[in-house]
Amino acid sequence: MDVTPQLDALKLKYKSVQVDKLIPVDFDLGNLVAFDTNALDTAALKQSPDNYLQQLARDGTQLLLNQIFALPTESTPDGVFAALPAGTSVLPRAKPIPKDKPMTRWEKFAKIKGINKTKNTRKVYDESVDGYKPRWGYGGANSTEDDWIKEVPDNADPMEDQYAKASEEKTARIAKNKTQQLRNAQEAAHAAKGVNPREARKAEVRKRILESKGATASMGRFDKQLKNEDAVKVKRTKRKFESNTRDAGVEKEGVMNVVKKVLKVEDGKVLNMTTAVKHVHQQGGERVVDMDERKKKKQKGRSKK
Repeated sequence: MDVTPQLDALKLKYKSVQVDKLIPVDFDLGNLVAFDTNALDTAALKQSPDNYLQQLARDGTQLLLNQIFALPTESTPDGVFAALPAGTSVLPRAKPIPKDKPMTRWEKFAKIKGINKTKNTRKVYDESVDGYKPRWGYGGANSTEDDWIKEVPDNADPMEDQYAKASEEKTARIAKNKTQQLRNAQEAAHAAKGVNPREARKAEVRKRILESKGATASMGRFDKQLKNEDAVKVKRTKRKFESNTRDAGVEKEGVMNVVKKVLKVEDGKVLNMTTAVKHVHQQGGERVVDMDERKKKKQKGRSKK
């Protein structure tokens, strides 16, 4: 049985994985990059640019895959992976390298005391329901929503509402956590600038004190100062008076500007007060008739008689 025609058809359909290049291609397997420095065939590129570029991209990709399959591999539950070497090309970054996040107060305390952070499981066994519940959140093991009864401590008021007390304590804990988060964020911002957080808070307090002293009539000059407090600096602004003798044209222009603002002169027309009042009353649903309209109505009535 001769299967040569079928093999030739398969060879035409699927190209060989062997690609020959005049100049060897450089590879950076750590970054999955291939550098082809061979000259382009300008005649083939002008004749059929799409096919030529597709063939060029296919050859480069095939060479890169051949290099990847030649690397040592390791088998994992997710599949077989190739161990890529370290990259050799220096790639530009769109953004600078992020700075190390400053440690919080708890992280500093844990580091000094040697406390290691252990990751807890998300669920915990609850004997009351004979099953597992989330450690926190809705329906969690620490939730007090399902407590239908609460024990009153011995030193507590027997008439005190324990449910309201628990709710108030929870609200206080949430507010305290938010305050600590805000304080940690401020300290991190100061630490990123290289400023001591304690000195920054002192400077902020001094600034607020000086601002509060500015509320007095003397701008804090006669207020009682604290020990080691800086003297209050008052900024005095000098009033500027225009000269009594100046050009008549400048004087006339200033007066005309005041007149235009008062009378609202637009395009040489002075505001008609009667028309303006009429317009205002019409907007409010009322109608005002001026003296000219009243005279016209009287004349019409006499003519009819």
